[in-house]
Amino acid sequence: MTRHQTLPPALEGDLRETNRRAGRLAYQVAGNGPPMLLIHSINAAASAYEVLPIFDRMKSSHRVYVVELPGYGHSDRSDRSYDIRLFTNAILDMLDVIAEDAGPGTPVDALALSLSAEFVARAAVERPERFRTLTLVTPTGFSKGSTKAHGGIRTKASREVPGVYRAISFPLWGRGLYDLLVSRRSIRYFLERTWGSKNIDDGMVDYDYLTSHQPGARHAPFAFLSGRLFSRDIRDLYERLTLPVWMPHGTRGDFKDFSGVDFIENRPNWRRQAFDAGALVHFEWPDDFAASYRAFLTEMARQEVAV
Repeated sequence: MTRHQTLPPALEGDLRETNRRAGRLAYQVAGNGPPMLLIHSINAAASAYEVLPIFDRMKSSHRVYVVELPGYGHSDRSDRSYDIRLFTNAILDMLDVIAEDAGPGTPVDALALSLSAEFVARAAVERPERFRTLTLVTPTGFSKGSTKAHGGIRTKASREVPGVYRAISFPLWGRGLYDLLVSRRSIRYFLERTWGSKNIDDGMVDYDYLTSHQPGARHAPFAFLSGRLFSRDIRDLYERLTLPVWMPHGTRGDFKDFSGVDFIENRPNWRRQAFDAGALVHFEWPDDFAASYRAFLTEMARQEVAV
């Protein structure tokens, strides 16, 4: 019988749980001030560790909540249907948690990494009054060809490739395939591609390995690999956002393609900022990133007062 090492919290915050639309969700919270929600990415070994530099710098001025999405961290990792609705509901659940803590009507500054930008965008389209600003760090949906991904009448449909989920999760080889995907060598390889450099964060390698070897850890990643979690209507969602949006992104590594960004370039509520970094900009430029984020939030607050 395989023995799993206990998973410690990824951050130095108060680890809590809630049980709502998305099932049992774990989250960490620290600091005092306006509420801020940080959302990690989706991949084979995703975790709250991915927002560590932001969490450490923003908790001095904000009440920072970091959710562990379904299938990750200390949240429910059971064998269930992992889809776009589940992850969007997880964000809506966290908005309810924050409203109970901060008071009804208190808007949230939300930040999401990579694919999770699609979930927070959908949540913001559905419930715009619950958000004050959105920050999408190296978000998906802007690479070459992504501008063709209109939902049309097929709104909320995913970009799942038929048959892939069943093929990769088949019991005879699914576990072995997953184990290869989350070996230390594989984790380091994919992080180097994400960074566009071998100068990666070794602490993330260690935590990625540990979190990806917890019971049930393979279920959400298989949904990710099948394409089930990517929104077919993502361009439509981004175009419908009316909130202030800051989009910092990297220029190195596998996620540097933003050639499909034209459709938001002239929208006054969007601000794009490129960093000489890989996808996780805040690990390479933690202080510069935090300074730019604070400047964005301050500017939006001033505009609110002016209005």
